[in-house]
Amino acid sequence: MVEHILQLDLIFASLSDPTRRDILARVSRVELSVGELVENYDISFAAISKHLKIMEKAKLVVKRKQGRKQMVSLAPDALQSADEYLEQYRQMWQSRYSKLDDLLQ
Repeated sequence: MVEHILQLDLIFASLSDPTRRDILARVSRVELSVGELVENYDISFAAISKHLKIMEKAKLVVKRKQGRKQMVSLAPDALQSADEYLEQYRQMWQSRYSKLDDLLQ
């Protein structure tokens, strides 16, 4: 349980940064090298690498070597634990909206 909570903290902390959210969106469509990612931002290679380390620790992305390149892709089941966490709130609000709808009718 504690490990699950820590993983959620890492995911949400990682997603709190707009650059990391944009990186996640890009690698969710296609695997990219770190160099290709750097080309899309006005920040250094080292800064992108730092973002990627945070995302790897949160298990949002995976890196693999391809020759001299480091390839980055979306991790399988990257957002599953976050989705499971948010689902409880989705169900709660859906129930409340249904009750409100019934009351209004």
